[in-house]
Amino acid sequence: MTTLKIGDHAPQFSGVDQDGKSHKLADYTGKKLVVFFYPKASTPGCTAEACDLRDNYERFQANNYALLGVSADSAKAQAKFKDKYEFPFSLLADEDKSVINAFGVWGPKKFMGREYDGIHRTTFVIDENGIISDVISEVKTKAHADQILK
Repeated sequence: MTTLKIGDHAPQFSGVDQDGKSHKLADYTGKKLVVFFYPKASTPGCTAEACDLRDNYERFQANNYALLGVSADSAKAQAKFKDKYEFPFSLLADEDKSVINAFGVWGPKKFMGREYDGIHRTTFVIDENGIISDVISEVKTKAHADQILK
């Protein structure tokens, strides 16, 4: 699981969003970047988390933050999720899990007694120089913006 910690260099990721637009770490040099990983688009917890970030988007912008959501959903599923809830940020469709694995958030999970592999809901805050300044693994879906902007 997540071996990245505060002070580490963020992975030099590259991924494609819901519209087929490419995003890489270098695109965000000079900005603080919040990369939030969520298990599945349009599920209750993921919707609550992304909507909380959407509702606080102006606070993020005022503090020089860019936001990027990541899950293993298809670009079509991400586009539907983004459009339905009017998210002002991009969602990476990481179907090959290259970004998910680069950040180390794929691994064994348990739900209702069943064990399976999946995405662990984790958020990384990356500073203007590409250094991880925070790792949030205990995400409060309805108050996530406050966890990040503390």
